[in-house]
Amino acid sequence: MQRPDWAPETIDIERPSVARMYDYYLGGSHNFAADRAAAQAMVAAVPEAPLMAQANRAFLRRAVQFLVDEGVRQFLDIGSGIPTVGNVHEIAQRAAPESRVVYVDVDPVAVAHSREILDGNARTAVVQEDLRRPDRILAHPDVRRLLDFDQPVAVMIVAVLHFVPDADGPAALLRTLREALAPGSFLVLSQASDDGRSEEERAEAERVYRRTDSPLSVRSRAELTALFDGFELVEPGVVWVPQWRPESPDSAEDAERAVFLGGVGRLGG
Repeated sequence: MQRPDWAPETIDIERPSVARMYDYYLGGSHNFAADRAAAQAMVAAVPEAPLMAQANRAFLRRAVQFLVDEGVRQFLDIGSGIPTVGNVHEIAQRAAPESRVVYVDVDPVAVAHSREILDGNARTAVVQEDLRRPDRILAHPDVRRLLDFDQPVAVMIVAVLHFVPDADGPAALLRTLREALAPGSFLVLSQASDDGRSEEERAEAERVYRRTDSPLSVRSRAELTALFDGFELVEPGVVWVPQWRPESPDSAEDAERAVFLGGVGRLGG
């Protein structure tokens, strides 16, 4: 397989990447044949896969707009993926130009393209790091340079947690992040759920993602709600992502087809 000019030499283009599969679902062009094959296998198993990605992107957009309206001007987007239209900084800085955004992703393609797109935007930064190492994220010089943790920060973890197995302690990872935040901060979470899915669909989805760099760990509504420990859930709570403050009633119809649950929590104190 020929390596494109934009692909860093350090990545294995024969192994599917969840970030590049997500890019494919959204109609992006920064993916390889292995990513497309895995994504197409996922669509064969779960035909709603592209809808899932699109619904999550729309959820992220509505959540950021809500946070800006609440006065938040600092965003830490962990697992930000490959840049597409509707990034956090585009939404936040359009409404509040002073907003500061740090993107974090473990995928080198996502990081390389984020840096290219954000070149010249002094209120943004891109960090290559793993959600499973929150201490390293919080201590990173670019995070500390751009974000003031004595003031409210919105931590965005959208369409990522299902790649963190229970063995890696997602609750402990989120607790580390929460303990670094000032009162008035927010946590935005969404992840794939097996609520309402057949055992056959779940097994096939897990089989597809075992071929990637990040196997799948789906969770129920109750399990995702529990991960908001220490935060007060904003209405309407943890729901199918199209149901979270939809722009119109029609856009929330058949919301369970989106497969992803999400919510926003506020840190009191």
